[in-house]
Amino acid sequence: MYAIVEIAGQQFKVEEGKKIFVHRLEAEEGTEIEFDQVLLIENGDRIIVGEPVIKDALVEGKVLEQVRGEKVIVFKKKRRKGYQKSNGHRQNFSHVEIISILEKAEGRKPKKAVVKESAPAAEKKEAAVEAAPEKKAPAKKAAAVKETKPAAETTTKKAPAKKAAEKKPAEKKPAAEKKPAAKKPAAPRKPKSE
Repeated sequence: MYAIVEIAGQQFKVEEGKKIFVHRLEAEEGTEIEFDQVLLIENGDRIIVGEPVIKDALVEGKVLEQVRGEKVIVFKKKRRKGYQKSNGHRQNFSHVEIISILEKAEGRKPKKAVVKESAPAAEKKEAAVEAAPEKKAPAKKAAAVKETKPAAETTTKKAPAKKAAEKKPAEKKPAAEKKPAAKKPAAPRKPKSE
């Protein structure tokens, strides 16, 4: 019997007793966790496929330890440009052992540490809108400030513009006319010596 389950955004083929490394889960070492994103279960000749997940199916696991993966070297280079950059990275993983695969877990009580990722995006948006405080439009304040300006300030700004219009632009000097260069007479050629 095996199942395909989605854990932390990745899909894994799991069997009872199998140990896998998954991206770091927020669970302490030794805690038992349940994964409800079961996509497929194969039990002998029977195959159950979810649409997209199987309702009431669970995969139970136990976090053995929190570890870090091997160092991966990230090397970037642009040839003939004198650019090269080296970087190292170590990913955080959780070592999980699969305890059991349950096709129907309707009457079960959920354990304390449950990893659920089935909340629709619409519910998340509604919760974010309810939690966010209402904002007032700043455009009304700007309009009120414009109305309170005295008329004297606006007239003083127009006066310099009139003075600038009265000034005459500087007269342009005519460009000096270019004379064609005088041609030099060509030098006589010497005959080739034999």
